[in-house]
Amino acid sequence: MTLLLTHPACLGHQPGPHHPERPERLAAILAALDDPDFANLARAEAPLATTEQLTRVHPESYVQAMLGARPAPGEYAMIDADTIISHGSIDAALRAAGAVVAGVDAVMSGRADTAFAAVRPPGHHATPDIPGGFCLFNNVAVGARHAQARHGVGRVAILDFDVHHGQGTQAVVEIDPSLFYGSTHQYPLYPGTGQSNERGVDGNVANVPLRPNSGSAQFRHAWGEIILPQLDRFAPELVIVSAGFDAHKADPLAQLSLETADFAWISRELLAIADRHAKGRLVSALEGGYDLEALADATSAHVRVLMRA
Repeated sequence: MTLLLTHPACLGHQPGPHHPERPERLAAILAALDDPDFANLARAEAPLATTEQLTRVHPESYVQAMLGARPAPGEYAMIDADTIISHGSIDAALRAAGAVVAGVDAVMSGRADTAFAAVRPPGHHATPDIPGGFCLFNNVAVGARHAQARHGVGRVAILDFDVHHGQGTQAVVEIDPSLFYGSTHQYPLYPGTGQSNERGVDGNVANVPLRPNSGSAQFRHAWGEIILPQLDRFAPELVIVSAGFDAHKADPLAQLSLETADFAWISRELLAIADRHAKGRLVSALEGGYDLEALADATSAHVRVLMRA
């Protein structure tokens, strides 16, 4: 069984007019997942992440600063030039992190085989002490630390196929050999990190930067020949996915020129790793993707794979 976790509060994060990370992104995904093809998808509301869960990744002072940054209704607060929050943004961010935690609980308890957190704001650019890149809390890192603290998981892998490098996630992983981070991403592009020589403390980071317009063949080669073999050797007990769909050829913010079929392919490959090492346990969380039609199409393909449909 695959569990879909989301919450209406994630639509209440309003970064302002003309911002690419807009509520319509999530609305488009949820509309696509209402198709009869997804009738067997189990559904649950994402809980609020607790301070205890967040402070496994972020310092207490950071968490309190974020919670205290909530602007008044109808007003906005600028975290950085790209990261703007509204009155509803903090609840959305707490639900986004809470969704990944709940997904981990579901797969570790056997209530679900796989889980997908359809949430916003995204998380992979949030370092332990610096928000940015549309991100407030690092949702996938919070989920990974929860798996270790609450379920005794020894090795957790986070795989990131968003078109932007998840420097926030890497900052958590690179100092801890019990974690693994693998990423393909366009370079040069925000945030300018993720070179191939960034390998972590114990070879537990695998980055493959790709040039604009690399396309399907180079993307599949990067994963199939470089990242997946390293992931296989790491033998994760839980697989967590930063599922960004902005490498799609239709996306307005980047130029990696992938097809929807590429997202289905990498989803199958990651599920196969989970089957080999983690009893099939895989939790995926939405990151980027800014063309609404492409986002809905690619997310649907991803979730179909998780459902083994």
